[in-house]
Amino acid sequence: MNEPVLTIVVPCYNEEEVLPETIPQLSSLLSGMISDGLVSGNSKILFVDDGSKDNTWTIVYKESLNSDLIRGLKLSRNVGHQNALLAGLFTAKQASDCIISIDADLQDDIAVIRKFVEKYQAGYEVVYGVRGKRQTDTFFKRSTAEGFYKLMQKMGVQLIFNHADYRLMSRRAVEELERFGEVNMFLRGIVPLIGFRSTSVYYARQERLAGETKYPLKKMLSFAFDGITSFSVVPIRFILMAGCLFFFVSMLFGAYDLGVKLLEHTELGLTTLIISIWLIGGLQLIAIGLVGEYIGKIYKEAKRRPKYIIDIDTFNLPLPRHILNKEGQKNEPFSIDAGKLSETN
Repeated sequence: MNEPVLTIVVPCYNEEEVLPETIPQLSSLLSGMISDGLVSGNSKILFVDDGSKDNTWTIVYKESLNSDLIRGLKLSRNVGHQNALLAGLFTAKQASDCIISIDADLQDDIAVIRKFVEKYQAGYEVVYGVRGKRQTDTFFKRSTAEGFYKLMQKMGVQLIFNHADYRLMSRRAVEELERFGEVNMFLRGIVPLIGFRSTSVYYARQERLAGETKYPLKKMLSFAFDGITSFSVVPIRFILMAGCLFFFVSMLFGAYDLGVKLLEHTELGLTTLIISIWLIGGLQLIAIGLVGEYIGKIYKEAKRRPKYIIDIDTFNLPLPRHILNKEGQKNEPFSIDAGKLSETN
């Protein structure tokens, strides 16, 4: 089998602190794989700048000038990790046989990338990177993460347990992924739906090299809720069942209170009434909010807005370097004076 063309896609958002470590490590790994004949010499590392506010793009652009292995993709604004990842996958697919996605902090063990490619050469079109243990996580994060995977599986969502977005996909798998036109893309649930031959590679997660996590508790909860509402209507059915249950219980309490009033002639207190009103009122608000979440997703899907907009692409359609300044930003206007161009060169 010929050496496959590999592209490693790395979404980045405000990662200027880790990139000085990430770029050399990934470059060294890819260079070694090329030297060993495991992948083609045309393989690249594609950094996707998701609208960073720091010097992330400047670092990526300068490295792309110095290394043939490094390429950059600058999005026009911040669109979120999942959409930035999709931008990298869809940009790289035409020039790649297989694509690996990995976060910029390199908490995922890059040493198993070789195993990913070996599995691809063995005929697998999707290779999942799965965490063998969660020793580096706090007890709270470990328990909530594992609880999320178990909850999603009970709801009928095909998730790979302890798998995030560290995976290899063949070009054919990415092309099929592109056919999923929905706006709310929860990749951990969508990729298994493709159905091609897949396997898993286990690894130990490392400590973050530098900087702060881009997934605090608030974002993790939002991400988990988006995943649940994107793939399952079980929450709405649960509210329906709860409503039926409370209605049945209210009928029992109503019969009981009526019996007490008719037989014993006692004055009933307001405590039970107040608790019941607040309970039913809270349940109604939860139900309305949950239904509103699903309607909001329908609203976003109906608009069909693009998931991302590419500002600068140095992977498939590289811009002439003379129209970018040293920070990798576009110079205005784009008309280039020949004399100035010769002085620049």
